Amino acid sequence: MARWSCLLALLCYDIYSKPMIIEELTVTAFQQHTRIVGCESTRQAICIDPGDEAERIVETLERLSLKLQAITLTHAHLDHVGGVAALKKLKPDAQISLHRDDEFMYRALPEQPAWIGIPRAQWVALGFEFEPPPPIDHYWNDGEIHDVGELKLEVRHCPGHTPGHVVFYAPKERKVFVGDVLFAGSIGRTDLPGGSTEQLLESIKNKLLTLDDDVTVYSGHGPLTTIGEERLTNPFLTGGFQLGGRRF
Repeated sequence: MARWSCLLALLCYDIYSKPMIIEELTVTAFQQHTRIVGCESTRQAICIDPGDEAERIVETLERLSLKLQAITLTHAHLDHVGGVAALKKLKPDAQISLHRDDEFMYRALPEQPAWIGIPRAQWVALGFEFEPPPPIDHYWNDGEIHDVGELKLEVRHCPGHTPGHVVFYAPKERKVFVGDVLFAGSIGRTDLPGGSTEQLLESIKNKLLTLDDDVTVYSGHGPLTTIGEERLTNPFLTGGFQLGGRRF
């Protein structure tokens, strides 16, 4: 009887549960993936890493009849937060959330183009003249649950690419939004302020490779992948990459 009850529960979940809405907008010269994630049942939504094109984000929300409850940031590099100020003006009720350890670079957004070697004279032409960003409304804590309607995203602190980088894991939907921690076949760069290759690899090992192989990975750049695919083939995770004599 217990077996049939479990099967019935699974069938009911498939029939009656509402799927997660994921709409991807690729923006800026960095080809960064800004994502709108919404709850089908409640029409509540978040915007993960609005790098630019706030008007396009709002148009997408309106097309899908979604209400933006939060501007949800994985980290504070310019290609992930460059559109926050404009989006906040258009959607003032949306709460901006970031890990406290990335606040220093969030505040330094107007100067970040210099960090990657772009001459100041080219900032306007390249679309990198940023106004000071609006205040943070909420600071992430490792392990907290970010509710989006009926969706539940687990916040996992994964420093290394930046000190305050977080990822968002949706256990029911088997998806994880990883920003610039992990890519298909690669990992995030660690040569910018606050970066650490050793710390990044430890974060991946302890916070991402603990997930099941079938979990889909939504990176900030590039194609989708899975935890299993990266576990088996990513040279930074298979022992092909060494740091200070240590194999990861």
